Amino acid sequence: MLDIAADLRQWCEQGRDFAVATVVGTDGSAPRQPGAALAVDAEGTAIGSVSGGCVEGAVYELCREALESGESVLERFGFSDEDAFAVGLTCGGVIDILITPVRAGGTGAAHVPTLAAALSAAAAGEPAALARVVGGTAAPLGRALLVRPDGPYEGTLGGSPELDRTAAAEARAMLDAGRTGTLTVGAEAVAAPLGAADAHPAAPEQCGPRAVLLVESSAPPPRMIVFGAIDFAAALVTVGKLLGYHVTVCDARPVFTTRRRFPDADEIVVDWPHRYLDTQRLDGRAVLCVLTHDAKFDVPLLERALRLPVAYVGALGSRRTHLDRLARLRAAGLTETELARLHSPIGLDLGARTPEETALSIGGEIVASRRGGTGAPLTGAHTPIHHDGARPAGQVGSAV
Repeated sequence: MLDIAADLRQWCEQGRDFAVATVVGTDGSAPRQPGAALAVDAEGTAIGSVSGGCVEGAVYELCREALESGESVLERFGFSDEDAFAVGLTCGGVIDILITPVRAGGTGAAHVPTLAAALSAAAAGEPAALARVVGGTAAPLGRALLVRPDGPYEGTLGGSPELDRTAAAEARAMLDAGRTGTLTVGAEAVAAPLGAADAHPAAPEQCGPRAVLLVESSAPPPRMIVFGAIDFAAALVTVGKLLGYHVTVCDARPVFTTRRRFPDADEIVVDWPHRYLDTQRLDGRAVLCVLTHDAKFDVPLLERALRLPVAYVGALGSRRTHLDRLARLRAAGLTETELARLHSPIGLDLGARTPEETALSIGGEIVASRRGGTGAPLTGAHTPIHHDGARPAGQVGSAV
């Protein structure tokens, strides 16, 4: 839902009634991940998407019905072998969708301030996490709670104060990691996927009252720092922006490190790469691309980068350069575990030659690392097309 926050915030400010359908769980191959949303206002205007087209029409009608009834509902869509005319996903997966009405002057009005605050934070690029009830027995469906990095939480799940405190703590932990997904909280809660929890609910005496929550994190864009103001860097800046990164270009040579050469970069920094890196506070989503291709820049920079809890560290160069670089880094005291985190030579094997092709191969490797993909062709393979999530921050394999 936070992906369409700017439009929904405007609807709230205008006092418009609307219903928002949000993907809260997936199983198998699904086109959109938890958090993807479609919203429909009272006039029938629709924004967003929950499936890329497979079930949009049915979800649209459910939103219209929720606006009439004022009740939140949870619906499941999947492929049906028995009924060729059933509404489902052609890709064969299953998605659970929460439809929540937001009516400023009627039923559900108590939710409006919390949702509006979450939408305002997301639209402004401020860190916040919205937790909404999508299952379980401890709280009403659709109730929401908002947390920020500091300060008290806003709203209530409508269960108990202890449930709110627990949910707020868990949501804040997910916000710190920049994660969106489901979790289960409550007395002796049993962590389980949304579908599994609803399909086979445990007996009350076994798990106690629990609530299944969708936590949507709104955080500033992840950082990409490109070291080395070369022509490959200009192409990589474009790819980084396409992937949603806040991109910085850093080089110690002012004649090359100019806004004219890198018009799309968010920041241009003239400094020694290792000295600039020492001044930065980076989280587990950050990616560092070392394109300097010069040992006097590379070695002190990588010595620091490979000891940071960032998502990806890659370095440009031939295989011979890579072996020389490893020797220098070992001499500088790096361990084999630390060296194993280095993607070098950087990028996937696409046969790339031009700066644009090379940037594409680097971007592909970053996505594969983030999502847990292999980088292998999908044709003839039996691996999942859509991966459930990223590897933990800092756990990045090597590329040779």
